[in-house]
Amino acid sequence: MKKIDRIKLKEETENLKIQTKNKEKKHKEKSDVSWIIKITLFAFLISFFISMFFETTLPKASFLLSLILVVVFVALGIVFDIIGVAVTSCSIVPFNSMSSRKVYGAKTAVKLIQNANKVSSFCNDVIGDVCGIISGTGSAVVSSNLASLLHTNLFITTLFTTAFIAAFTIGGKALGKSYAMNKNSIIVFKFAKILAHFRKDK
Repeated sequence: MKKIDRIKLKEETENLKIQTKNKEKKHKEKSDVSWIIKITLFAFLISFFISMFFETTLPKASFLLSLILVVVFVALGIVFDIIGVAVTSCSIVPFNSMSSRKVYGAKTAVKLIQNANKVSSFCNDVIGDVCGIISGTGSAVVSSNLASLLHTNLFITTLFTTAFIAAFTIGGKALGKSYAMNKNSIIVFKFAKILAHFRKDK
């Protein structure tokens, strides 16, 4: 590598470090401590009560019911992951224009994008983790019921069931992220119109 290229590369690296530090400083200034505390407490409470409910009721469920519950909560986790990615990657510009024309749901969409970090944290972390806990509990019940139905070894059944659910979750989220990036505006607008029913600023 030539000396000029090395100098140029060093300058670019230094500029990149400066930009990163500026972004980190800006992010720290915008950090909402009260929101972090609230979302942490909310995540704890919702995870605790839902886990307690499913830990006491799910083991008594049939194979079909436990399988349906697992599929529903895995799908729910994927859907909210899509919403979280869509909000963080979406441009606010078209919704500002729609909001000025008083298009239904546009004002809510603007609020979502303005609070993208919070929306993403709630959708991807809180809902995602809760769905993961429930699907994990459900997979154990599905494995147990399946082993009884097929008269197979529980250990082997558990391995296959857990692997299948993990693959379904990871694959679904991977496809979902791609879809969310490509259709972010449509997803945000549809989600905003649903939320607008519960908001005053429609």
